[in-house]
Amino acid sequence: MSGIYEQAMGKDFHRLQPQVQEYFSLEPGSGSYGVGKGTFDVVGCPQPWLRPLLRLSTGEEAFFPEYGTRVPFRIENHAHLDPFGRSSLTARREISFPHITRLFQDTTSLQTDDGRNRLLDYVGKYRRLVTDLNASATDDGMLRGVSQASRLLAGRIRLPLPGQLDARAYAQQWWDQAAQRHRIQVKVIQPQLGLLLVYAGSFDYELVQYPAHEAAAHGVLGSLPTYAQPMQWEARV
Repeated sequence: MSGIYEQAMGKDFHRLQPQVQEYFSLEPGSGSYGVGKGTFDVVGCPQPWLRPLLRLSTGEEAFFPEYGTRVPFRIENHAHLDPFGRSSLTARREISFPHITRLFQDTTSLQTDDGRNRLLDYVGKYRRLVTDLNASATDDGMLRGVSQASRLLAGRIRLPLPGQLDARAYAQQWWDQAAQRHRIQVKVIQPQLGLLLVYAGSFDYELVQYPAHEAAAHGVLGSLPTYAQPMQWEARV
């Protein structure tokens, strides 16, 4: 079983820088998870008038009202099967602002429809937002990801957001050869409101063996540490 990004991107995956390929190659059952530690040069909502609104959503662990520079962060990547059998990668980020640490989590799952693989990104602790994630390789080997076509999932309601209300996330990740570190830049832009969220910085990354008491340490494909699990899972696309 290969990683979900390779399955979704096909031959394009091998155009990525080797270090970026390694980052996105984590597979369920490997017995390891990824840990990144670094600093965001800038992170948060750059528009002061929007921050009170984002404060209302902090319980979702998806958006936050703070904005800062030179902010330390930590990310964990866990490859696993979700409860519906889809190969998935759950990311859990801890962003350490001076007076509070914010969590930001999501699960990217590989969805196969009529033989076609695509990536879906379920955002937040309650997975109430799902987007299509289109990943590609740039000419210089960076990974470029665009999240779009958002759907809100609340109870039995599945609500696709119209284009004028939808926000798109534009991400790039690459290996900085001079600094010998990974770099990432993400911007979330809404057509009417402009830039909602930005984070950009660099980090070191390594694979770590799961502790022996975790089922994932013994190749259990569907295992995810308790602290990294969402409050609920979503099968809807």
